[in-house]
Amino acid sequence: MELSAGVVNHISSAKKEPECMLKRRMDAYRLFSEMPMPKFGPSLAPMKLDEIEWYSEGTGKKRDWGEVDPAIREKFEKLGVPEAERKFLAGLEAQLESEAVYGNLKKEWESKGVIFTNMDEALQKHPELVKRYLGKAIPPSDNKFAALTDAVWSGGSFLYVPRGVKLDAPLHAYFMISKEGIGQFERTVIIAEEGSSVHYVEGCSAPLFPRSNLHTGVVEIFAEKNAHVRYTTLQNWSHNVYNLVTQRGIAKENATIEWIDGNMGSLTTMKYPTVILAGEGAKGSVLSVSVASGKQNQDSGGKVVHLAPNTSSTIISKSVSSKGGVATFRASVDIKPEAKNSNSFVKCQGLMLDGISKNNSIPKFLVGNGDSFVSHEASAGRISEKKLFYLMSRGLSRKEAEELLVVGFLESFLKELPFEYAVEFNRLLQMEIGTQAI
Repeated sequence: MELSAGVVNHISSAKKEPECMLKRRMDAYRLFSEMPMPKFGPSLAPMKLDEIEWYSEGTGKKRDWGEVDPAIREKFEKLGVPEAERKFLAGLEAQLESEAVYGNLKKEWESKGVIFTNMDEALQKHPELVKRYLGKAIPPSDNKFAALTDAVWSGGSFLYVPRGVKLDAPLHAYFMISKEGIGQFERTVIIAEEGSSVHYVEGCSAPLFPRSNLHTGVVEIFAEKNAHVRYTTLQNWSHNVYNLVTQRGIAKENATIEWIDGNMGSLTTMKYPTVILAGEGAKGSVLSVSVASGKQNQDSGGKVVHLAPNTSSTIISKSVSSKGGVATFRASVDIKPEAKNSNSFVKCQGLMLDGISKNNSIPKFLVGNGDSFVSHEASAGRISEKKLFYLMSRGLSRKEAEELLVVGFLESFLKELPFEYAVEFNRLLQMEIGTQAI
């Protein structure tokens, strides 16, 4: 269906939103209509926006798994989502297509003032808080797909951690697409007040359909003085999904924002988690992993903007390409003149499992003063035949040896994941590269 003002109005009306939100959506829709497609990265020409289903009404959010529709419950149970909540999560939000289907925050954290819900519910129950932060890190004018998300967004997570509260267990949101041709346009806002800390984990999946799906989520993080936010993403979209995401965090004085970003499965990905170091002593890091197989084009990396003195950043990227897949790393470090005595380290490594796959590295550095330091390392190559021979001489098959070397290559990423997620990532990785023959 072609996107129109009528579609935007329908979405806002179905959600019973205030007039100001409808106006915001309409303004974003006009921006989307006027803005050009990105002039860099993978070709988006095959994507047919006029065939996307922009919104699918849900059955309402439940707070007990037993109350969720059995057909929906079965989809998430196959992924182990409710089991993970029972074992080690502080809270969970689950979304299917356009709407949340389940949400729960453990009483221990709710009693301390933590708010963890979906964005639609947050707009109804905490309108002033939402309006204060929504779009402040990523305005709709940022890029064409940020404008699109602002116009048709539905669902996503809203997380507020009060001053001094430190969650000792992750919060988890899971987004699933199970319908052919539908778009998912969630918005997520995370606010960590002074001295607080939180680890938010996002999981995504979709089955394979003949017709493409579209995902254009927008994530904004606000870390106040001395706050610490870690955002972990494990995206396992199917090979028919266009994954075009905008993610940005603002770190105030001595605050830390970490992006742990895993991408595999989607046909095309354009995703560059960003940290704006706005306060003295702030720290930012991006650890990105991409797996590109077959016709997949994974274009990812990270960006950091140093606005204040004595700030530091790290961008590390690892990519694996096989069967003709293309993996591209983009890094951007911008140290402003006023960001005296700042430091940044950028490292990208690519591993190609055959002679037809590709790996690209495109870093960009802007240093506006003579007191700061930027270092960069880059490497790309094939799996070592000597290492393969050594492992195979110890009794491993070629396939087992290849998988072991790839897992070793990605060790720095895997060790940053909670154990349960590291196990899941390993399993998904084996599915992606398991049939590879060099």
